[in-house]
Amino acid sequence: MSTKLTPTIEDYLSLLLVLERDGEPVVGARLAELLGVTPPTVTNTLKRMTRDGLVTMDEKSGPRLTEQGRAAARSVMRRHMLTEWLLIRMLDWSKTHSQAHSIEHTVSAELEEALQNNLENPQLCPHGNPLPGFEHVVAHWQPLLDFKVGDRLLIRRVHELAEQDPDLLAFLEAHQLMPGKAAQITEILPFNQTITLLVEGQTVTLGFCVARYIFAEPH
Repeated sequence: MSTKLTPTIEDYLSLLLVLERDGEPVVGARLAELLGVTPPTVTNTLKRMTRDGLVTMDEKSGPRLTEQGRAAARSVMRRHMLTEWLLIRMLDWSKTHSQAHSIEHTVSAELEEALQNNLENPQLCPHGNPLPGFEHVVAHWQPLLDFKVGDRLLIRRVHELAEQDPDLLAFLEAHQLMPGKAAQITEILPFNQTITLLVEGQTVTLGFCVARYIFAEPH
């Protein structure tokens, strides 16, 4: 296998790493949805990755990263997050993910090391997600849906899967739902699947489907 992976393969690797880390089922239809491709495309790509020793296919659990695949995925993830920290000096918080995604595939090992040293070895990305090896830092943070009305909390993390929606990131930034911001839950309506928070003096309502990807801790 060539040591240089294509951007497409690197995208698959980083997504598989996130899903495995979170214990989420890895099924073809889910991968197709997240990657914006067709299920047959996912099937063919996974076959190539299996051939190249990056994943193994299990009838029950689906594709699983091999040690080689996991090492490559961790490198992609690290390069992406370090690039985000570089870009946030120049771009809005909500724009760093998409821009970093287009740059991460060109970051060399030398530049990756230089970024890591210059940025003083960050443990989290600007969205609060852990760099590989620092998963323990975020382990005790809870999704918004785990809190109750009246709870005061500190926003800590916007999950990688939510980062893939630039419109959502722009909405969260406009309403200050970002790591480091204090908030209070003012209403939870299970019948219409919404949760309302007071953040920096303004009220914002989220659907449960979004709230499950925002993590916080009591404040």
